[in-house]
Amino acid sequence: MDLVPALEEPLKKVLGPATAKVMAEHLGLHTVGDLLHHYPRRYEERGQLTHLADLPMDEHVTVVAQVADARLHTFASAKAPRGKGQRLEVTITDGSGRLQLVFFGNGVHKPHKELLPGTRAMFAGKVSVFNRRLQLAHPAYELLHGDSDETVETWAGALIPIYPATAKLESWKIGKAVQTVLPSAQEALDPLPPGLREGRGLVTLPEALLKIHRPHTKADIADARSRLKWDEAFVLQVALARRRYADAQLPAVPRRPKPDGILAAFDDRLPFTLTEGQQKVSKEIFDDLATEHPMHRLLQGEVGSGKTLVALRAMLAVVDAGGQAAMLAPTEVLAQQHHRSVVEMMGELAEGGMLGGAEHATKIVLLTGSMGAAARRQALLDLVTGEAGIVIGTHALIEDKVQFHDLGLVVVDEQHRFGVEQRDALRGKGKQPPHLLVMTATPIPRTVAMTVFGDLETSVLDQLPAGRSPIATHVVPAADKPHFLARAWERVREEVENGHQAYVVCPRIGDEEDDPKKAKKSPEDEAEKRPPLAVLDVADQLAKGPLQGLGVEVLHGRMHPDDKDAVMRRFAAGETDVLVATTVIEVGVNVPNATAMVIMDGDRFGVSQLHQLRGRVGRGSAPGLCLLVTEMPEASAARQRLNAVASTLDGFELSRIDLEQRREGDVLGQAQSGARTSLRVLAVIEDEEVIAEAREEAAEVVAADPDLASLPALRTALDALVDEEREQYLEKG
Repeated sequence: MDLVPALEEPLKKVLGPATAKVMAEHLGLHTVGDLLHHYPRRYEERGQLTHLADLPMDEHVTVVAQVADARLHTFASAKAPRGKGQRLEVTITDGSGRLQLVFFGNGVHKPHKELLPGTRAMFAGKVSVFNRRLQLAHPAYELLHGDSDETVETWAGALIPIYPATAKLESWKIGKAVQTVLPSAQEALDPLPPGLREGRGLVTLPEALLKIHRPHTKADIADARSRLKWDEAFVLQVALARRRYADAQLPAVPRRPKPDGILAAFDDRLPFTLTEGQQKVSKEIFDDLATEHPMHRLLQGEVGSGKTLVALRAMLAVVDAGGQAAMLAPTEVLAQQHHRSVVEMMGELAEGGMLGGAEHATKIVLLTGSMGAAARRQALLDLVTGEAGIVIGTHALIEDKVQFHDLGLVVVDEQHRFGVEQRDALRGKGKQPPHLLVMTATPIPRTVAMTVFGDLETSVLDQLPAGRSPIATHVVPAADKPHFLARAWERVREEVENGHQAYVVCPRIGDEEDDPKKAKKSPEDEAEKRPPLAVLDVADQLAKGPLQGLGVEVLHGRMHPDDKDAVMRRFAAGETDVLVATTVIEVGVNVPNATAMVIMDGDRFGVSQLHQLRGRVGRGSAPGLCLLVTEMPEASAARQRLNAVASTLDGFELSRIDLEQRREGDVLGQAQSGARTSLRVLAVIEDEEVIAEAREEAAEVVAADPDLASLPALRTALDALVDEEREQYLEKG
């Protein structure tokens, strides 16, 4: 790799070992290039400062302010019993608000000399509350002197970069380190093809790096950001375009269903007609399956839009054409459910090789990690001989021992739970690359689909099958209005009395060891000093209290698989009234008679997760009810999140809200497992146009020069984005 020597220089050579160590451990920065791409989060103008009035609690902040007054107090304490303890209280102001700083003990001498009224400085520390007033205890600070050669005017107008910092390394120390390495920016290789850069009027990369770290005007910042956004979008889209290009070169066996085969027999059995959406998406899939290159399609559909049926028809088409299909599910509960519902939907068509099986029947096997040895041996044998046309399983399918007679299609359910490597391991089991269908019930905004799943074509199922009922969702503020919670349990009883069933969902199981090291508390937890509600405790309280006399059972991920399956079967058969569960029921659980769901501590779940959970009710003809219980106050962000979920059933709308509230990095980090695509300036929602344009440009560049032979700087940027393991993965395609 022809990597840039100056930017590859390790920081410990340039900055000294102590600073370099903190940067590596706390900020993940190892080389000069890493530091140059650690951009300021925002800029302070010396003349106009962060509003002290808007300080967030419990966060590390950097503020620029003026000392209003400073007082030294003496007091008696255990360490200084004779009244020799010293406390310095400094009040700073920025015109919008005032903030107290406190220094204790020997730490008072230096600030007492330096922080005189009228002095301006940058202060950094963690905001806390003392005596109902905001304060910073022992903040680090840096005095702001107007240098003699700078006039007061230019000094007041200068922009101070504020960097994403940590308690161990303040923003201005990062700024000084950047100042040290900034000359190396001149040697940064520009990944954008010159024609593209000039055509869009973007500044060069060295200029963009100088402007983002040392801007003179706000226009400098804007120029730098629009250029760096293009870099991020374009390099990522080139990686995806190369993958699509490589995939399009691979050979695959075309799979066309027979006109009178198992698919036709299955369609005849269906008691209903497919929705328009299902017909349209099925056609897209069948067209792909008939080509000589592997299909790579993402099928996203609303909760309950009938994706499983579409996937099953695709699998049957492949069986018709003499191949096998594998469906990969993220959990054993879900694999068992899929297996059970597929066998039910197919009836005698699923009894291949058995007496009473239909003429075109095939065998459907289940493969999970917890199966007994004999059942597992039989399943593996059915796959390698081709006896089984369809296998449904967990990642046990990926193991080396699993071999197929002729794998033609891989269906991955709930893709966001699987890394790309797992997807590829299963695809590697075909004699030729199999076709790939990826399904997700978490609707993804278009830009995220272009970014995260940019190597896949997308199909969307957005209409619900006829006969599905609407779900009413309400927030139950248990702390403000306890009688609302009592009413929630009454509603559950009413549903059960009407012959229906209910779920109660809790954030944790309740038999965890209390490991103090693991118990990382969020600020909300700290605020309430209460651990998340647990399945085992809640089930016990309900059975003895508000739901006394009803059949209550529990379900969670650490139960033995046979026990889980038994609980699910009893619930599906209507023998249990109320199932108290963790999020193991989040995807794929289908019990049409369950009409109510109460989600405890709703504020501890993400928006998409709540939408997924809610999709478990209202699956039959009776309307669904979902109650989100929370103790968070009215004004909190958590309550706004819950209100958003209660206000709409549109998963795409919710996924936008979800994305705006979480940082994109989480979304991409999770899905691009193995990639260091931490987007720094590109915001997936706001920069939709940049991403769409970058995708087009990338496709043109790759079509004209797939190996990027004429663009060495772009190759270098790709190598930096794609670490070794990921590069192999792109090549595996």
